[in-house]
Amino acid sequence: MKRIYLISGERSGDLHASNLVFALKAKDSSLSFRGMGGSYSKEAGVDLAVDYSEVALMGFLEVVLGFRKVLKYLNLVKKDIIAFKPDALILVDYGGFNMKIAAFAKENGITVHYYIPPKVWAWNQKRALKLKEITDQIYSILPFEPEFFQEFGMKVHYVGNPLLDEIRKFKSHDFFFQKNELNYQPIIGLLPGSRKQEIHAMLDKMITLVKEFPNAQFVIAGVDSLPEQVYEPARKAGIKIVFNQTYDLLSHATAAVVTSGTATLETALFRVPQIVVYRTSAITYAIAKRLIRVPFISLPNLIANREVVRELIQDDFSTENLKGELQQIFSNVVYKGEMLQGYDLIREKIGESSASENAADLILRFKN
Repeated sequence: MKRIYLISGERSGDLHASNLVFALKAKDSSLSFRGMGGSYSKEAGVDLAVDYSEVALMGFLEVVLGFRKVLKYLNLVKKDIIAFKPDALILVDYGGFNMKIAAFAKENGITVHYYIPPKVWAWNQKRALKLKEITDQIYSILPFEPEFFQEFGMKVHYVGNPLLDEIRKFKSHDFFFQKNELNYQPIIGLLPGSRKQEIHAMLDKMITLVKEFPNAQFVIAGVDSLPEQVYEPARKAGIKIVFNQTYDLLSHATAAVVTSGTATLETALFRVPQIVVYRTSAITYAIAKRLIRVPFISLPNLIANREVVRELIQDDFSTENLKGELQQIFSNVVYKGEMLQGYDLIREKIGESSASENAADLILRFKN
């Protein structure tokens, strides 16, 4: 195997894809990579045919409205795969797009490795059978997934969680406060997401907390892959934005309000008490409520298989509820202690394995 086509479709997937590329190259320097991804993949040496930022969409309604755009890039990537003639295809997360690409690759006799499979356990679980049909190997980063897939006669490898690899590499900045002109009041971290649509949906409600907690300072984890103006309402409210310093922010935060997604697990691994929030369009929410088959949306709760952190979704995502939960975190020692015990359980379930190393080994050892 010499030529690999790799596809990721959003920021966290791009990060995990890049670490996998580094691990693969360390084991076989002759490998060449092409595909779809972002700046992380590009830095790792992937020749990008498409930057994922051109394609990214979220939510049922948004995907329907953007269908032509997605179709355009699906066709572009399919043509590029045929032209590149890869020995294998590695798909990273990004289920809707990547499952279509996986089916196309299998039709064309290309080996398909899926790293971070679609969350088929959350809704329409029969999609697992489709996944079985269109993939050769699946590498999971969530400890409960292999057991779920086993019910469909599938052997899925749990390789560990790649966030641990990132956290192990992280070194806190000695002068974080000075560098970002922060004072020494307790920090409440605001993590509104990494997509423009998420930030538009979450930020306004997060901002309303500022006047409720005058003895704390609110700091937003910003990403520089988005236009700075998406954070303008926060600037006007006097909130500091620190770009590309999420781990530094979490290592100094007393509490956090976090949009549901990968960041909820990162926050748990940094042992920061948090409130998980999510809001989407009324139509998307109505559809999701009918389809979703799991009791939680946040990764900490899903991994622990119980409520470790409070989830405020849609109408529950209000200033009053946010204020009440933050007051609990600041003043109720038992409440905070139970959350931290839940975090310990999550860490235990995840284990200490290096996901990138394990996945790279399995990919290179695979024989059709």
